[in-house]
Amino acid sequence: MFSYFSNYFNSEEQPQEQQEEEVQNEINTVYHSGISNGIIDTIGNTPLIRIKSLSEATGCEIYGKAEFMNPGGSPKDRVAKSIILDGEKSGLLKEGSTIVEATAGSTGISLTMLGKSRGYNVQLFIPDNVSKEKVELWKLLIVGMNNANHFMHCAYQRCLGDSTAFYANQFDNLSNFSAHYTGTGPEIWKQTRGDIDGFIAAAGTGGTVAGISSYLKSRKSSIECWLIDPPGSGLYSLVNTGVIFHPKDRLVVEKLGPRSFYEGVGVNRKTENFNKASLNGAYRGTEEEGIDMAHYLLKHDGLFLGGSSALNCVGAVKLARKLGPGKTIVTVLCDSGHRYTSRLYSKTWLKDHNFEVSDLSNLNFVK
Repeated sequence: MFSYFSNYFNSEEQPQEQQEEEVQNEINTVYHSGISNGIIDTIGNTPLIRIKSLSEATGCEIYGKAEFMNPGGSPKDRVAKSIILDGEKSGLLKEGSTIVEATAGSTGISLTMLGKSRGYNVQLFIPDNVSKEKVELWKLLIVGMNNANHFMHCAYQRCLGDSTAFYANQFDNLSNFSAHYTGTGPEIWKQTRGDIDGFIAAAGTGGTVAGISSYLKSRKSSIECWLIDPPGSGLYSLVNTGVIFHPKDRLVVEKLGPRSFYEGVGVNRKTENFNKASLNGAYRGTEEEGIDMAHYLLKHDGLFLGGSSALNCVGAVKLARKLGPGKTIVTVLCDSGHRYTSRLYSKTWLKDHNFEVSDLSNLNFVK
């Protein structure tokens, strides 16, 4: 890969330069040059970043799809765009509508930004473990919020009998899956020129994992697609055993309670979106591994990432160890660390919850 670009820059023959420049343009997505018609047209075509420290430590090429560079700061911008445009096309979302959604954060931010840009009201139902940074952003955007223990059920109930309410339903609305099957997946394939051996990411709604894995497998069936799942989630068990929730997993949930810095990933039901995933297996990722990885990447690569991004990178290391040196592995960098400074990067929060950052000189913290 690097010799390719070296040859490109050192070539003295003008026709060859032009030819290779055309190939380079074909390989890489263009990260929004020119003028876009509103923020909805700035979504997608995000860079694919080589994560140097992880690549050198594993002997694999590990790339991160920089979805935190979307305007709303996450891949949920793709989902919100797809849901809104499909809703408008179907006639269910129209002038005077209120978009209603249950969300742990990023989807709510994306729906609010894009919804307001198209003239809609937005009402969110959120769980009680959302970071204060996200809540403050929603307040800034002047969005209606309802804190609820059964936030998904409450969002659904809110829409019953109200013709002006549009239930986004990110968990089971297949516009979510389609956003990644037609967008993120093809971008990864194009950026890697099809030279990819593995893909891994965590799942909440399941749209990202399902859309990308299904697309990549449709292009090359030998690509290994894996899930990395946090404590308390039933998807690890579902993928590996076919059973959504083992009793031992329930004990983890009861121990952790509502606390988790892995916002937006991990779920205890099989969603319509996740049902379309094409996976080879699943790994479990701990909170300790995610915390250490976040601080490791900040120290070694200057990547300031959120918890789910760090968990995905933990998964990339685990998959690299399985596949062996020389393979190319892609994961998703779905959020930056800016929305997690009060938790993941707070010494006080880490201490209060009995977390201690490990030795960051190597990757021994990844089990």
